[in-house]
Amino acid sequence: MLKSTKRHFFHIGYHGARYSGWQKLSKAITVQEVIETALSKILKQPVAINGCGRTDAKVHASQYFFHADIPDSLDFDLLFRLNKLLPDDIAVFDIIPMQGDPHARFDGVIRTYDYFIHNYKDPFLSNFSSLYPDQDLDLDAMKKAVSILPHYTDFRALCKTPDRIEHTICHVKSTGLYIDGNGSKLRFNITANRFLYKMIRITVGRLLEIGKGQMSTDEFEFYIANKQTPKIIIPAHPQGLYLSKVTYRYLDLEPRSAFSLLNSTDWYPL
Repeated sequence: MLKSTKRHFFHIGYHGARYSGWQKLSKAITVQEVIETALSKILKQPVAINGCGRTDAKVHASQYFFHADIPDSLDFDLLFRLNKLLPDDIAVFDIIPMQGDPHARFDGVIRTYDYFIHNYKDPFLSNFSSLYPDQDLDLDAMKKAVSILPHYTDFRALCKTPDRIEHTICHVKSTGLYIDGNGSKLRFNITANRFLYKMIRITVGRLLEIGKGQMSTDEFEFYIANKQTPKIIIPAHPQGLYLSKVTYRYLDLEPRSAFSLLNSTDWYPL
């Protein structure tokens, strides 16, 4: 007899360096596949999971949620067994029984991402942050560009494939640009209701161009205001990007992961 199931949200974090993103693929290892395999092995039945969104290859998540329908009564500690079976670069923080059929992806109302840059080669940062060496960046210009983003809602100019989606509207709630105490690391933070394909990495790529004097803030705003996608788009490296918080109307948890080495220093707003 099949056991009755109940929807659960799983609060997790993962280091994405060795994965081809979240979404399950036929010929590449992904975070979703690894977790589904582990859950199915523990529960001795096929388990399908639905994540709160996609992340690109090598991108991290310090807070991520997925939902799964699993037996509502177990005679063992699923959290313990799952963490023991999963590799060290994926951690499950909480397993939360839910009422009804909430959806980890469609019910998310606010998402926050952080992007980290360091300007010197460091073997302990290479998989956690993006290296852009020896850059004498115009931080004031970059800060001005960052402040432009909340004033717009259509970000077609910052989407890799705008014609493949229904619309390119995003409501940006806040943005920030931070520097560490010795001036060797930068952190870009952005919060919105949704994001477009490669939107944040494209944005950071533009910010770096602005910082190097290759694009003016007026040009940056012109592209956004006129919904024009530049002919050449160079997204920033993936390993600097973190999905860092996902909020639901019925669930708002603080992230359990603290960006590891990157949060061992103080950050100051520009």
